[in-house]
Amino acid sequence: MGTDWGPIVIAVVLFILLSPGLIFQLPARHKFVEFGNMYTSGLAILVHAILFFCILTVLVVAVGIHIHV
Repeated sequence: MGTDWGPIVIAVVLFILLSPGLIFQLPARHKFVEFGNMYTSGLAILVHAILFFCILTVLVVAVGIHIHV
């Protein structure tokens, strides 16, 4: 019996994609959204963390993504 790698893979990919300032930052320093600025703030970290957990929950629990090896 293998391990379910689905939640782990989804969490790692979302963590990379939703890192504030890497691809986008919401809210940004001077605008609502900035792309690739490589800066961050406490509010942006909070917003991206909430987005991360909401998307992760939807994909893992509601959609039920599973990867068995």
